[in-house]
Amino acid sequence: MKTLIMNAVAPIAKKRIDSIDIVRGIVMIIMALDHTRDFFTDSSADPTDLTRVSTALFLTRFITHYCAATFVFLAGTGAFLSISRGKTKWEACKFLVSRGLWLIILELTIIHWGWGFGYFLQVIWAIGVSMIVLGVMVFLPVSVITALGLIMIFGHDLFDRLKPTDFTGAESTLWSFLHVQGVVKLFGEDVFILYPLIPWVGVMMAGYGFGKLYTIDAPTRKKYLRLIGCSAILLFVLIRSFNFYGDPSLWTEQGSVIRTVLSFINVSKYPPSLDYLLITLGPVILLLSFLEDVQNSLTNVAVLFGRVALFYYILHLYLIHGLAILIAAISGSTKGLSFSLPVVYLLWALVIFILYFPCRWFMQYKRTHNQWWLSYF
Repeated sequence: MKTLIMNAVAPIAKKRIDSIDIVRGIVMIIMALDHTRDFFTDSSADPTDLTRVSTALFLTRFITHYCAATFVFLAGTGAFLSISRGKTKWEACKFLVSRGLWLIILELTIIHWGWGFGYFLQVIWAIGVSMIVLGVMVFLPVSVITALGLIMIFGHDLFDRLKPTDFTGAESTLWSFLHVQGVVKLFGEDVFILYPLIPWVGVMMAGYGFGKLYTIDAPTRKKYLRLIGCSAILLFVLIRSFNFYGDPSLWTEQGSVIRTVLSFINVSKYPPSLDYLLITLGPVILLLSFLEDVQNSLTNVAVLFGRVALFYYILHLYLIHGLAILIAAISGSTKGLSFSLPVVYLLWALVIFILYFPCRWFMQYKRTHNQWWLSYF
């Protein structure tokens, strides 16, 4: 098995940044944990509700907060890098807009069927719309795009008190799409907007500007990455300490140091608050600095998943859902599955092991074929 893993990624022409694919792959693996928990956990409580859940369950949920922020941010970075590798801005515009539309279609069809219940506009939808917006904006200077993204990230919490009920008609629905999680009517169907668009669009725009760092020499880039990453973490601690801006949920004393720390990092994801983005993207940027030129058996697997991210995303939904149906049929359960957290972790490991093989095949297929549609996966 060790030889199998070491050979997962054969030498590839340096058209991609390995560290970016490694980080993307790591969060893909972590994401599968969250979705395995969704289907198999024995807890019906909100895993971020410290009054009802264990520390282990809270941390299992918290670590998966890194996934969506990383996906969206690095999608913007990838867009910048595609231009720096030779795409014209018109080519980038057409690709980003068409790929964004493709992702929205996937969210409402194949991904919806993979979940098997309700219509939810989740991270793929947010990435799709953000790509369309970025595609229109690529003609602007990078500095302007970056500044607009940062303004959204740092300023959108000013509007937390505005609710859809503060508006009427179409304006109320529009505000739900932009900034408030909730249910709206779309083509006669109830659609739950899990990922309102602001500030996800801003996160992708900031990621686009971040890509500029990958046009400078590696030693200088590492210094900037560490400076930005550490600064974001310190800024999170500072802003969160004041407990009045940056997140609609305030932290409170919990009776023990550990639980109080958990309350301190218990930030809001829907929509992602400033605190949420600082405590997720800060460590991710720091991690990128330490993964430059790192290659071992673990990073090889991460690169593999990171290079076929959309294929992995779709496949993991059907695999986890299929396992849930299979286990329910074997056990004769009619009320849903309910396993303890250790069992959830074992099932997660099984999911990752199974996913490795089709993802390795698809990456090799992408490497040896150049059909146009492969760029959309």
